[in-house]
Amino acid sequence: MTLFCAAACFAQTQESATAPAQSPAAASTPNLRMALAASVAMAQLEPKSGSDVSGLVAFRQVGDEVLVTGMIKNLKPGKHGLHIHEKGDCSSPDAASAGPHFNPTNQHHGGPTTTEHHAGDLGNVEATSSGIVQLNSKVKLSLSGKDSIIGKSVVVHEGEDDLKTDPAGNSGARVACGEIKPK
Repeated sequence: MTLFCAAACFAQTQESATAPAQSPAAASTPNLRMALAASVAMAQLEPKSGSDVSGLVAFRQVGDEVLVTGMIKNLKPGKHGLHIHEKGDCSSPDAASAGPHFNPTNQHHGGPTTTEHHAGDLGNVEATSSGIVQLNSKVKLSLSGKDSIIGKSVVVHEGEDDLKTDPAGNSGARVACGEIKPK
């Protein structure tokens, strides 16, 4: 995990180094600071439901999409449902406190590429034989505005999401949960 964090920090530093310099006046503008803070968010995944699953998920706004990167470890090999949940509360042992899937438009459950789906339906991730998932995908989400995922949670499920059954694709227990916080 430390290696992943170091790589992510290095990549962010490299991007910052190539970004145009801002004047002190621009950097101190409250709206600009809020916009910059809202363009990157992180979720530290913690084990739930008696699992050892943990990880780190980063979100970066790229136009009208969000780039989701990160690593999840200690999963059973195979597919696992990955969702954004309505509440940023991961306090209960089974992560039920995170509430249902983030669904601001009241759609039926589906996958990220199906016509109808919850905004929080990120589909499945596949763990390797060593229980690791590397995340790197773009999805239609937002880190600002009324449908922002800031303050929501990321939940990893024990099983594969069937991408159709309401409310959560029959994907089983919530084995990891992390609140999405601005970076």
